Amino acid sequence: MTTTDIIVIGSGPGGYSTAAKASASGSKVIIIERDELGGTCLNRGCIPTKALCRSAEVASVVKEASEFGVNIQEFSVNYPQAVSRKNEVVTGLREGVQTLLSGVEIVKGDAVFTDPHTVKVGEESYTAEKIIIATGSKPAMLPIPGSEYAVTSDFILEMTELPESLIVIGGGVIGMEFASIFNAFGVKVTVLEYCAEILPPFDEEVAKRLRMSLKRRGIEIVTSAQVTAISPDLAVECSVKGKAKTFQAQMVLMAVGRTPVLPVGLKEAGIELTPRGAVKVNNRMETNIPGVFAIGDVNGLCMLAHAAEAQGDVVLEKPIRLDIIPSAVFTMPECAMVGVTEKQCAEKGIEFKIGKATFRSNGKAMAMGEPDGMVKVILSPDDRLLGCHICGAHAADLVQEAATLMNSDMPATALSDAIHSHPTLGETVKTAVEAAISIK
Repeated sequence: MTTTDIIVIGSGPGGYSTAAKASASGSKVIIIERDELGGTCLNRGCIPTKALCRSAEVASVVKEASEFGVNIQEFSVNYPQAVSRKNEVVTGLREGVQTLLSGVEIVKGDAVFTDPHTVKVGEESYTAEKIIIATGSKPAMLPIPGSEYAVTSDFILEMTELPESLIVIGGGVIGMEFASIFNAFGVKVTVLEYCAEILPPFDEEVAKRLRMSLKRRGIEIVTSAQVTAISPDLAVECSVKGKAKTFQAQMVLMAVGRTPVLPVGLKEAGIELTPRGAVKVNNRMETNIPGVFAIGDVNGLCMLAHAAEAQGDVVLEKPIRLDIIPSAVFTMPECAMVGVTEKQCAEKGIEFKIGKATFRSNGKAMAMGEPDGMVKVILSPDDRLLGCHICGAHAADLVQEAATLMNSDMPATALSDAIHSHPTLGETVKTAVEAAISIK
């Protein structure tokens, strides 16, 4: 039996960052990982997807190079090379995680709970007063006939040949990113989304703008589509607003969300789960067992890598707000959000006012050739920023200014009064905030 101060199960962003911080603070930490360091985000999620996003972006820029006065005689996509670059990026960052965990003991294998504060890996047992479950999630599958004929994001990130056509089931973050990537590589893409609009958690106006932009790029997007079956020849049957329709492609991607990965022995250890199968935690990320915590996708609260890291900070008793977490979609153009949407304000009876700014009126956006975009901010009557929603180039970076303002509980005038460099895309956020403040 090995005794330590803290055991972390899983080495994704939540697990490795929490383990490294705890170790740096003087705690003796063991991290248990059955696969590669970095978890889903680094190996099968955020990072490899963003590497392919960049390759797709470059392909799009080259296609449109003549508009910028650059003539390219020959153009072709070398997808195996894009995949190779993606793998190099992942490997390099994985080595970085290894270095970050230099003060942490790394144990390879599956952690099995044998009692609330003891886990077994192989023949060795480990015990600690504090155990942090950070085992992440895996792709979810629709419970429909033929679901086994669809591939997941795990598979699609490893393949080295492009299909001629692709059906994406699910118009959420994962589905829309892959749709955007493969469209840029010349694949015929169709997206089938169950809800009335893509990106259901996002502001509807921003989501619609992205949908229309992607349609102009050649992606077929079908909303209000309930997929009912997939045949062996990859014919996808669905009901679209009550009408039966069939879509056919060379490959079908199932992108309907993710489901928590649970360590073996949770039930025997007495650790409670939510009705949706995630580990149940309180606002300190602690389970019903004192000293046992769960962070990241496994607790189902917010399936974002940076949310997992923030939840780890909560476990380490660092004061941090978990109600303000920005979210981004790396499509072309990008979308990003933080805070509440207009619809949520209306449903909750929250008084609000709205300010907007378009990329088309921004000098930097026009010079970049990126006029397709907008910023929408939601302010309280006393000019506090309640939400910021962006569709356009670098939206993921732009939203952070709003998130910082909200996290600091500063009035929106702190943003509008700050001098912004010209010409920059950041001016769009300032313009939108000024528009909302002017409403009395």
